[in-house]
Amino acid sequence: MISEPKDNGAPRRMRADARQKMTALLEAALEVFAKSGVNAPVREIAQQAGVGLGTVYRHFPQRSDLIVAVLQKGADSCAEAATVLANKYEPDEALLRWIYIFMDLVASKRGLATALQSGDPAYSALPAYFSSRMVPALKGLLEGAAEAKFIRPDIDAYDLLRAIVTLCQGPNEEEPPYARKMVAMLVDGMRYGATDTTTGLPE
Repeated sequence: MISEPKDNGAPRRMRADARQKMTALLEAALEVFAKSGVNAPVREIAQQAGVGLGTVYRHFPQRSDLIVAVLQKGADSCAEAATVLANKYEPDEALLRWIYIFMDLVASKRGLATALQSGDPAYSALPAYFSSRMVPALKGLLEGAAEAKFIRPDIDAYDLLRAIVTLCQGPNEEEPPYARKMVAMLVDGMRYGATDTTTGLPE
């Protein structure tokens, strides 16, 4: 997503300290955007991340560049969690825990809604990016859970993602408990037709 100047056609790896600063910057940006909106002062983001303004503008000349990077990092982290969970938990629990992580990602995007709905072409590639990361991650978890007979095998990853996003858009005063309740009901429906049944969403 972000690389240092190329040398002989190949990007050089970012130093460990530079990667740490970048991670801190993106995490601070997400937190500030969620609290104060996408028009929050860049200085506030820099201060929270412990970096200078020059660092922010060097990597992200435009505010939209920073917003895109924040969203892509969230998508990458969510997608990568699928493999971690699959290796650590039984297929049903891995799937359900990942759904929770995805719900948190959806919730974090609300602070960026103004920008995403602005029609700015800088954000036009984000839906395809999210799909390219989320669909394969969820598909693998669904296949594992179906093979283990925890859910039926005809669940489409893209359709399920859209359903979860829709259910997360409940009454403002009832979120996130409302969303978790609705998604729990959705997951119960996915078990219909499977040989085995499981308990509810993990605590």
